[in-house]
Amino acid sequence: MTAPVRVWLNRTYAENVFFIDLLRAAPRPVHVLATHVDPDSPVIAAADLGALEPDGLTAEAYVEFALEFCARHDVDVFLPRLHQLAISLRRRDFEALGTVLVCPPAPAISLFASKVDGYRALDSVGLPTPLWRQAGTASELLAAVEEIEATGAAACLKPASGAGGEGFRVLTREPFSLRRLAGYVDARVQLDQVLGALEQSAEPAELLVMPYLDGPEVSVDCLAEQDGRVLAAVGRTKQGRRRGFTVDPAYLEPARRLVEEFGVGHLSNVQFRHERGTGRPVVLDINTRPSGGLHQLRMCGLNLPAAAVELALGARPSLLAADELTLGDYTLVPTIQAVLPRQPAAPALERLDGAERRSAATVPV
Repeated sequence: MTAPVRVWLNRTYAENVFFIDLLRAAPRPVHVLATHVDPDSPVIAAADLGALEPDGLTAEAYVEFALEFCARHDVDVFLPRLHQLAISLRRRDFEALGTVLVCPPAPAISLFASKVDGYRALDSVGLPTPLWRQAGTASELLAAVEEIEATGAAACLKPASGAGGEGFRVLTREPFSLRRLAGYVDARVQLDQVLGALEQSAEPAELLVMPYLDGPEVSVDCLAEQDGRVLAAVGRTKQGRRRGFTVDPAYLEPARRLVEEFGVGHLSNVQFRHERGTGRPVVLDINTRPSGGLHQLRMCGLNLPAAAVELALGARPSLLAADELTLGDYTLVPTIQAVLPRQPAAPALERLDGAERRSAATVPV
């Protein structure tokens, strides 16, 4: 009988319990290892081996921990999320242990770690981007906002680096009023407050300013070889609760060009919104990692997590062609995921910082 492939997911999102389900749905047997600093992470509970990892390490120290973990647990395939760049820079050290990394080469990760650098690179090759400006001071921010407002759009800002929607704010000139205390908390912030904070800051900020694009979002999930040659790309449409799939070239062709031009190998995600007035799709964000919603592709007939592992192991994954996919609409509902019993020292887990260790055979699955 073929030994299971040992796949490690380091500190990742709770939604990746579904990623684990897809790994287990593959024909090749897998043994999933997952680590996190949160003992209640559902990913830890879903794994065959759930373990607590040390917190507060520098990127370099974390890589040393990761190398030791791979050696001790005979990891075949490692899908890093935390400290992805530092880990990718040491790819050869992991390969020397027999561990294959499922993440893009370091240059691609480094480029898109900065949204400013990423947009500049996209502009240089003619890929569609929204109007964007870099701002580090109050005067730069105000000039960018006025330029955007002149087009009839509202301005928004986000940090030049960061994952997901971290730090995203919509700028408003409307004074704060009690109406803002009614209903749900939103992402709006008063422009004069941000300008005042920048004026008082001892150091310039690194902000990206752009029009607020409130149209439907299309999120293209990609699987590519390590050099960026795309093997599969499917868009997920998002508008309110309604979701669906698309293979429209208006989204897939720019995503393919981006992945191949900049060598964004393995699993990645390119997000599009639509330009105000023209409706033209523009690149909103580039993730050099699997998206949290990647598991939704099972609805259209693709299992990209399993395909990514097959590709990493040197096999050619079997993938449906675009005209064979099921492209219906769907919606999302929450589900229940068991966690391990709540215990202060988490004795049911293997601690990796030297404080406590338990054999993988004793870990509940």
